[in-house]
Amino acid sequence: MRKLFLVISMLLSLAVTAQTTISGKVTDKKGQPILGANIYLEGTYDGATSNLEGEFSFQTSENGVLTLVVSFVSYVDFRLTKDVTQFSNVQAILKEDVNTLDAVILNTGLFEAGEESRVTALKPLDVVTTASAVGDFVGALQTLPGTATVAEDGRLFVRGGEAEESQIFIDGIRVFAPFTPTANNIPTRGRFSPFLFKGISFSTGGYSAEFGQALSGVLQLNTIDEPDQEKTDIALMSVGVGVGNTQKWDKSSFSINTSYINLAPYLEVAPDRNNWINPVQTASGEMVYRYKVNESDMIKLYGAYSYTNLDLIQKDIRFENGFRFGTENRNLYINGSYKSFLGDGWIFSTGFSLANDNNTLNIAEDLVENNDNSAHFKVKMRKRLNNRFEFNVGGEYFATDFDEEFQSLEVGNFDYGFTNNISAGFAEVDVFFSKKLAVKGGLRLDHYELFNQTKLSPRASMAYKTGKHSQVSLAYGEFYQNPNYNFLKFDNSLRAENASHLIANFQIVKPQQIFRVEAYLKDYDNLVRFDTENPMFTSNYNNLGYGYANGVDVFWRDNKTVKNTDYWVSYSYLDTERAYRNFPTEATPNFASTHNLSVVAKYWIEDWTSQIGFSYVFASGRTYTDPNVGGFLNQKTRSFNALSLNWAYLISQQKILYFSVNNVLGTRNVFGYNYANTPDVDGIFQRQAVVPNDDQFFFVGLFWTISQDKKSNQLDNL
Repeated sequence: MRKLFLVISMLLSLAVTAQTTISGKVTDKKGQPILGANIYLEGTYDGATSNLEGEFSFQTSENGVLTLVVSFVSYVDFRLTKDVTQFSNVQAILKEDVNTLDAVILNTGLFEAGEESRVTALKPLDVVTTASAVGDFVGALQTLPGTATVAEDGRLFVRGGEAEESQIFIDGIRVFAPFTPTANNIPTRGRFSPFLFKGISFSTGGYSAEFGQALSGVLQLNTIDEPDQEKTDIALMSVGVGVGNTQKWDKSSFSINTSYINLAPYLEVAPDRNNWINPVQTASGEMVYRYKVNESDMIKLYGAYSYTNLDLIQKDIRFENGFRFGTENRNLYINGSYKSFLGDGWIFSTGFSLANDNNTLNIAEDLVENNDNSAHFKVKMRKRLNNRFEFNVGGEYFATDFDEEFQSLEVGNFDYGFTNNISAGFAEVDVFFSKKLAVKGGLRLDHYELFNQTKLSPRASMAYKTGKHSQVSLAYGEFYQNPNYNFLKFDNSLRAENASHLIANFQIVKPQQIFRVEAYLKDYDNLVRFDTENPMFTSNYNNLGYGYANGVDVFWRDNKTVKNTDYWVSYSYLDTERAYRNFPTEATPNFASTHNLSVVAKYWIEDWTSQIGFSYVFASGRTYTDPNVGGFLNQKTRSFNALSLNWAYLISQQKILYFSVNNVLGTRNVFGYNYANTPDVDGIFQRQAVVPNDDQFFFVGLFWTISQDKKSNQLDNL
């Protein structure tokens, strides 16, 4: 018994002596103590929390080499690996975590819509609930600052740039023909359904080195990774019908949307100013297939096909019997992408797009047929070394083969075109010095095979957080782009056009409120010039054009102040002139307005189970040339005004009746003037106002969703 007591006493003594005390103090980099930090030995249950003075102490029976972890919200974990006997009086200095929600954001010139974005200026469903947009994602973006109102065109005109200066990408891969064909004064629409995309990033300048071939803006559309359920969407509209379906399996899913649009019935009820031979008809379909290789790797395949035709005669003072225009377009677009998390902070992604765009055009008495085959291949690697430093590197290849045949009874037949392949590489780093200061720097190298020309484009931006909700940003970049197809098809010796951007931004972001103001300077160089009224085979071309665009953009969005009300206000001031194309002198192009204002508001009426909204758009007058007075682009039209209304009525949880009226007041806007080819007997050139084909547009639609949860609808915020 005495021997047993002795053994037990020795074991207890060993247990006591095996206890090791771990102690220390937790502070921030300024030496201020941190209360409530969590301190523990990794892989064990031994630990403690810091007190008011930041001090901690606990005992452990563990031995050997272990890792001591100190963690606290909004700070980077402190980790120290040593023998446990050396964890005495540890001084744990925590650094701020630069990836917290209140950290600075590198987003100069960028507007984002999506659940993953840190600052959401627009929501994905704003695309279909903005009165003036009529379900077109480009129409919704035209209510943002930096865009100009060119109502007769419908595309994006960004900060004094032509429409073709802004490019569209799906999952990071280029879309070569994103808009449906149309006639004069009939705005085009984007080819893609907004319901297939989880988010939109719209950059009005200063964008990443990853993107090239755009002088003014980049629009990124990101498809949904994984649908939440199986469902069917049905749309019955005043202009056509649409059907969509989503199927979901264990590792994969498939979504398809189809639509048929025919304006003939609408025009019977509300005729416009045209003499229609064949009203607009469009049949389209698009699909997305997604496959999850594992929890982190995903393959996506997107495809879209559309067929459009129209034929009409428009009144034109320059043509006695009017001007005939007809088009038949077939467009095929395929996009594939793969993203993989390789471990150790590496992310690998690659993708491709293939496109064919075929057009048959009847222009007055002439026939034009063209065919565009294009492709884009891209690969990139992203590495996050730590929470303060990450870099992005990659390469891409663009291939374009364009052919056109022109047939005319007056001047004969011509065949022309071009083949241009562009290879590019890019590298970019993001450095977060703290939650308050971050910088981005990048380089892009493009080689144009057609011109045998190589261009280096530096890009840089920085952001500094000035307060809890505010920050300032600066960005600079050089951007290059191919000349327009209408020039390259006649002259293959042209060079890449160039624009430089300098941007300063200030923004305040609070819950449900955003305010931002951005000033910019843009300089254009190497713009294409020619010496005839229109680009022709016999024109002389050069790259001696130049120009500038300076301005200020202001944006305010608030869905907090007034109950059940969401609204935003955008204002843009633009000062721009160019000497390019057939301009005899430097002048403001006729697509640019000095002042642009948009006001959008939406209000939910609980008793009516309805959302009502309006959009008001104002744009100051645009330039035109009056041959009766001296000068070039010497006059301005009156201001553009349009008030649009919409009403979405929730019949039941999954059925919505939607009404909208564009330009409800019937304001007769003027886009410019056509002048007679010769003066009358008094020596005066008579003129005809260029006006919309219809002053108002009415839309009615019934949208019905059939889903597993019996709750979802096509306007999920209702």
